[in-house]
Amino acid sequence: MAQHTSGGADAKSAPPLPGPLGHPVADSHTHLDMQDGTVADAVAEAARVGVTTLIQVGCDLERSRWSAETAAAHDAVWATVALHPNEAPRLGAELGAALDEIDALAALPQVVGVGETGLDYYRTGPEGVAAQQYSFRRHIDMAKRRGKALVIHDREAHDDVLRILDEEGAPERVVFHCYSGDAAMAETCAENGYFMSFAGNVTFKNAAQLREAVAVAPADLLLVETDAPFLTPMPYRGRPNAPYLIPVTLRAMAATRGADPDELAAAIAANTARAFGYAPAAPTGSAAPAAPIASPGGRQDRGHNLDR
Repeated sequence: MAQHTSGGADAKSAPPLPGPLGHPVADSHTHLDMQDGTVADAVAEAARVGVTTLIQVGCDLERSRWSAETAAAHDAVWATVALHPNEAPRLGAELGAALDEIDALAALPQVVGVGETGLDYYRTGPEGVAAQQYSFRRHIDMAKRRGKALVIHDREAHDDVLRILDEEGAPERVVFHCYSGDAAMAETCAENGYFMSFAGNVTFKNAAQLREAVAVAPADLLLVETDAPFLTPMPYRGRPNAPYLIPVTLRAMAATRGADPDELAAAIAANTARAFGYAPAAPTGSAAPAAPIASPGGRQDRGHNLDR
């Protein structure tokens, strides 16, 4: 892993480890394939601060395969598989075959979710909407048939995401990754029993809307994530994110809710296990690290913008 340094160091160096949480918790959404170092290093560093479970998220066919392989090799890691919304328009005539392969991966026992799928109208113009919506509907069907959580990427598409979930019939467990709606939408999600996962951007100065959503979301539907290496929480914004920084975001969420951080961690740990259908990790002890698995490399569409 990159060397950890204090606040005044190189702006692109890894942030220091925060104080450990008093209760183990999970990072509900991370991209280990886009981070420096080995998976074993990331797992060990996260465990040092109480982050004992990592949900490794696939964004395309290659990365979904890697996610499933990595989860099979590391007890602390579970996988989700999908085609990111922005992948659908790019694949063109190959979309159907790629979706069939994702469906096969979703049947694996170490794969606990279908995602990140959904809609993203920020990067894809009107010409890509039909492909995105078709892909999203296919992923919803997969999640229901496979009995897996549906992990949603929703960017500037709130109304259509909620409408399509209603039209298709939502799976039993739905997670809004990197929740980006307001308090009113949080209430709608709560009415439907959808989990809301908050990332480091909840700490940003201009994120009052997200903090309002954190405040009104039911405690039994809250999750926390890094979306690492992106969305690093303050005061480390712009530097690489990693699962070990979950305590920074979780403590900010607790402050917003006027809650005890360790009590919130306990609730979020139970929520994440329930959302993804796994048994919560034991507070102590860990398996021997598995051999590193080579990362497939960086995504061109995400570049080096750590704020996404």
